[in-house]
Amino acid sequence: MLHIDIHSFSYKKGGIPKDNSGNGGGFTFDCRGILNPGRIEEYKIQTGNDIGVQEYLETKTEMPKFLELVKSIISINIDNYLERGFEDLQISFGCTGGQHRSVYSAIKIAEFIREKYPEGIEISLHHDEQHQLNS
Repeated sequence: MLHIDIHSFSYKKGGIPKDNSGNGGGFTFDCRGILNPGRIEEYKIQTGNDIGVQEYLETKTEMPKFLELVKSIISINIDNYLERGFEDLQISFGCTGGQHRSVYSAIKIAEFIREKYPEGIEISLHHDEQHQLNS
């Protein structure tokens, strides 16, 4: 069973999450190059789990292209790790506050992995700055 630990985090607050598996980390993607919905008044108190923020990221930013590239990159490792019987992979997404872009990215990548790999994978989703969203 491959366990994939997915994190959203803030570069300003907690920084890149530590890999507790002992493997020394995995993928860390910087979402700060994507327009920040947190700078728009109506989205300031929302997170990447809210529909308004999601629609903004999907229609007004390069986020869809960014995530397609992430999916391609991580799939190479997931396929390889499954073939080789590896047990741990960490994938982290960072942005300024760990609230909008990184949360959205972590959620969408978790959904992608669950759909593409319905068996042999267990996912833990950690929102390091948004504890109410952890699953």
